[in-house]
This record gives sequence, structure tokens and C-alpha cells, in this order.
Amino acid sequence: MSCIAVASARRVSSDCSLKNNTGNTTKYFPYFREEEPAFEIFVKFPVDNKRMIVYFRSMRVKDEIKQEALFNATVKLVNDIGFVSSSVAKIAKEAKISPATLYVYHKNKEELLVSTYLTIKKNIGKAIHEGFDETLPIRDILKAVWFNMFAYIERYPDHFQYTEQFANSPYQLLVDKREIEKHFVPVMGVVYEGIQQKIIKDVHFDILTAFMFIPILSLANEKICQDFKPTPENIETAFTLAWDAIKF
Repeated sequence: MSCIAVASARRVSSDCSLKNNTGNTTKYFPYFREEEPAFEIFVKFPVDNKRMIVYFRSMRVKDEIKQEALFNATVKLVNDIGFVSSSVAKIAKEAKISPATLYVYHKNKEELLVSTYLTIKKNIGKAIHEGFDETLPIRDILKAVWFNMFAYIERYPDHFQYTEQFANSPYQLLVDKREIEKHFVPVMGVVYEGIQQKIIKDVHFDILTAFMFIPILSLANEKICQDFKPTPENIETAFTLAWDAIKF
């Protein structure tokens, strides 16, 4: 029996193998998206040949591994040689995949760079909200955000370096601000709640951000603050100064 043509597939392997399972005949059809299989199709023909059973097995594990390799390669190369020198060919080589595979996931270099940035921002959003408890006093919630952020930067200094470079590059203009803000809704809500309760000054949110959150980025940047050590005592002191600047 010939291979089944899948209308939505771009390419289907013609190498169909037969397997016998206790009297049933199983046909195997890998489904491809370009050169990367999205899932496999198994078709069983029972002995009576009166019905056909189709099974789908996801192959996304391999897909995710390659995307992670692309992410890591992009961060490493941009940090090492910059945005301009980090070509698609070099990133693909670092990720140990072909340039053609890279284009399966991203239509161009710009999309890859933006996607990498947004992924890091998403991870930061998760990290700073770890242990988030909106029932705590607003000051305590924001202090926890500070400590979580410093912990993330210490664990992933390469990610922090990438975001700092990206934020000061022309690629920043390609980012939809809403795509970033959605990962920080809880902490932003806390700030707005503080304004409503007259705990935090009622000024433009960008001004509050400049005094409450930007100091974290400056202190964590070794090029700016070479002698600063992110000890609990130093973080506490820095947070207190930032809090005093915004509190009502």
C-alpha cells in the first residue's frame, strides 16, 4: 500500500516501513515541516482490513532542543562579537544546525534577535515574581522584586548582558512594548495600587521606574558600578534609597 499524502505537509517521506504487531499491520509516515519533523503518523490496518486507526506522535522535543540551541548561540555570539558581526551563518554554526533550519523558526536575523530578547524578558518576569504575595505590604513586595532580580542576574549574567546591549541598540525599535509589559503586570499593579493608596507618589510611571527599577540595572552592570557587590546588605541599602525616592 502506498504512502498517504498529507495535504498540509510540505514534504512527506516516501520511505514507509511496515511493522507487525500481533497480527496488525502498522505503517509509519513521518510528517515533515521543511527538514524538521513536526510529528509522526502511525497507521494501523487490522487483520480484517475493515477499519484504519491513525496515531500521531509529537516530535516537538527535538524541535525545542534546536530552538534552545539557537537561543544560547545568539546570546553567546552577540555578547562576544556584537549584533553586526553575529550573522545568521555564524549563529547557525554555533548552534550546530544549518542556516536553512534557522529559517524554519525565524524569517530573518532581526526576528531572531528580537525573539531572543523577548524570551529573556519573559524569563525575568517569571523570576522577579517568584514567591509573589500581593497580601504583603507594598514596600515588602517591591523589595522582594529587587532581591529576585539581583538573583536572576547573578545566575544568568549572559542574559543580562544581552538585554543591556539590545536595549541600547536600534533593534529595540522593533519591539512591541506591550509584549514586554505583559510579563510584569503583577508588579506594575502593585505600583498602581500604591499610588491609589497614597503610599507611592502619583507621578508619571516612567519617572517611578527610573527611581525604583533602573537602579537595579545600573548597580548590576559591572562596567558602570565596578566596586558594587550585590550582598544582601548592599541590596537592602540601595532598595531603601530607591523606596524613599518614590514613597508618598
